Amino acid sequence: MKLKLWSSSARTRTVVVAGTLLGSLVTGGWLLQRGARTGTFTAYEGAQLFESVFRRVENDYVDPVTDSALYRKSVDGVLYELRDPYSTFLPPDRFARLNESTSGNYAGLGVEVDIRDGWLIVVAPLPGGPAERAGLQPGDRITEIAGKPTKGWTNEEASRVLRGKPGSSVTLTIERPGITEPIALTLQRTTIHQSAVRRASMLNEGIGYIDLKAFSDSTAKELNGAIAGLLSRGMKTLVLDLRTNPGGLLTQGVRVSDLFLNSGQKIVSMRGRLPESNREYADTATQRWPQLPLMVLVDGRSASAAEIVAGALQDHDRAVLIGTPTYGKGSAQSVVSFGDQGGLKITTARWFTPAGRSITRRFPSDDDSEEAPPPKREKFHTDAGRVVYGGGGITPDVIAGDSTTPIAEGNFLRALGADAAHFRDALTDYALFLKATHGVTAPDFVVTPAMREEVWNRMKARGIDIPRGIYDDAEPLVSRLIGFDIARYVFGTEAEFRRRASVDKPLQKALELARGAKSEHDLLRRAMAQAAATDTLDDGDGGGQ
Repeated sequence: MKLKLWSSSARTRTVVVAGTLLGSLVTGGWLLQRGARTGTFTAYEGAQLFESVFRRVENDYVDPVTDSALYRKSVDGVLYELRDPYSTFLPPDRFARLNESTSGNYAGLGVEVDIRDGWLIVVAPLPGGPAERAGLQPGDRITEIAGKPTKGWTNEEASRVLRGKPGSSVTLTIERPGITEPIALTLQRTTIHQSAVRRASMLNEGIGYIDLKAFSDSTAKELNGAIAGLLSRGMKTLVLDLRTNPGGLLTQGVRVSDLFLNSGQKIVSMRGRLPESNREYADTATQRWPQLPLMVLVDGRSASAAEIVAGALQDHDRAVLIGTPTYGKGSAQSVVSFGDQGGLKITTARWFTPAGRSITRRFPSDDDSEEAPPPKREKFHTDAGRVVYGGGGITPDVIAGDSTTPIAEGNFLRALGADAAHFRDALTDYALFLKATHGVTAPDFVVTPAMREEVWNRMKARGIDIPRGIYDDAEPLVSRLIGFDIARYVFGTEAEFRRRASVDKPLQKALELARGAKSEHDLLRRAMAQAAATDTLDDGDGGGQ
């Protein structure tokens, strides 16, 4: 006996469904043909189409979708189709974080924390904040906040609890290496200003170093103060570090450039559709330190306002740029608030350096052919006639820094894979052990084979199963990381910085160029000589095997 797969009623329903689908397909085809014929819709036709599609989805889609969700998805769709990663709608929490990043202000305790072995570990209290005044130290483990155990919390969860209204209080329970009893503290939240100047230090031979991490609303003022402080300590040459600086406020990029340029020198040109988006910014005052040689460190995460500063200083031959090519974000965004709903960040202009170059990097799209050659970069000239290029970010005058990872180190990182966080746990666990037992006594300690063995044992205890040979082959990387963590948690962030600086290739290249240089002209001459020597080596035939 054969089973009947189709009943008469089923066939009828099938015909009805097929007719409906055919009608849909025919309608869709008409729309496609019409679009192909006209190339676009009128505003009225577009509004009709949107309303028709919206109601169809609302009424017919297999899963129910609320009007509010559809409107929000429509907003996201409009912005997505612009194919501009910088134009986006920000929900209230992200909009608040954007405002925080541009002001540098938030209400909290002023403490940097991270997760180690599932616990909150104090990386460093911020100078002058409630956490520093209460005596929190690097390596302190926060085990409870407001009476709730913190085991397993994420950084985001901790941030929500540690922050709050200014004047409100929060209780912490901490464990400190070398102290047997927990420590109970009550701290009062206050408004914290996170300075854009993350570090201002004197290096050797009269060289000052400033790490500038953002362009918030007081960056130029803070940088001016940091430079004045270093000059009072004998600074003769300045290294301004813009690496990993994502940018921020356009006006602050202009004001920072203004500190180093002469009156009337162009800083940046803006071009957009709106009248207010078309503007040229020029220096408005005589520079403060015309005899101060300047070097700027950049990398692939230097973007936006950081690139405006780097481009202006390079085009006017005011600084030697050292590092690797910058990110290549040559556009500016306006921010529009929609109250409790969030805000819109939308690209309204493109910007150009004083020499007229756009540094926008073209990122591959889905339509690009893998065989397509990269676009040819247009040549421009600085005030002194040096060749610089548009597109692809800003290329430093002196390339310095690792462009590739050594094979042994790459093998180690790949072997760690998802266990990388557990490896960091092992490093910090060992550093805190040394802090508790006073196992190291000087910041210039040497990482020994015994130290690497201790870290290996802690890795194994956390279930990290990689071949011992891979670990041993990566000894230079492992030793550096062990040294950084011990310096941070035992001796503090200044000791960690000194240790990192000693192996920081772009920074060491800056120190090498600055040694004996008397002026900006000396620095530029040395930089050009190095660049020419590098080009000559790159053009060689390769030598023997």
